[in-house]
Amino acid sequence: MRKASRLFEIIQILRLTRQPITAAEIAERLEVVPRSIYRDIAALQAMRVPIEGGRGIGYILRPGFNLPPLMFSVEEVEAIVLALALLERTGDAELKLSAKRVNQKIAAAVPPPLRRTLETSALHAWGTITPLPKGVDLASVRRAIRDEQKLEIGYLDQAGRATKRKIWPLALIYYSETVNIVGWCELRKALRNFRAERVQDSALIKEFFPGAGDKLRTEWVAGWK
Repeated sequence: MRKASRLFEIIQILRLTRQPITAAEIAERLEVVPRSIYRDIAALQAMRVPIEGGRGIGYILRPGFNLPPLMFSVEEVEAIVLALALLERTGDAELKLSAKRVNQKIAAAVPPPLRRTLETSALHAWGTITPLPKGVDLASVRRAIRDEQKLEIGYLDQAGRATKRKIWPLALIYYSETVNIVGWCELRKALRNFRAERVQDSALIKEFFPGAGDKLRTEWVAGWK
């Protein structure tokens, strides 16, 4: 376990204990030697974490100490960093901006050791960036999925034939080269995948499918298995 992760695990252990706990007991839980725990507790005290106690009598966290609202291990922060980097490869402009805001909010909320992990450019996502679809706003599709609102699209099929479709948008699948809109197609009366780059135009209409979204998504997922 990395030191940064261990520091936060120590805080979590101390927060959950009602009686003083010794360095040996903490070391056993974290699978390190007590000497490392002594050093870690000294480091936390230097960071003004209100830990009281000492060798032989145990340690306890003074009441009233609150952790930041977001608490992650180093590995969890690295997972977030990579996930946000992958979002940069999608053709969804709003999600790209949201990814940057998420990164900034997490960096502002976590302690300095984890903030450095967010700011260090050590994890990258390479590959082709998905082109931004011209005929459909993916942010609107995501809102339609949440609101269970129908979407009317002008669509070119694989053979290049143009059709008008009224769909019930259910999900978005982000591939490295494209984005697929999963929806119930009223024309075909079946679940269909629509490639975003083949959508020529789109508009939300004032028709809804309340309560049907979850049922249709379950049916769609079952069809994948």
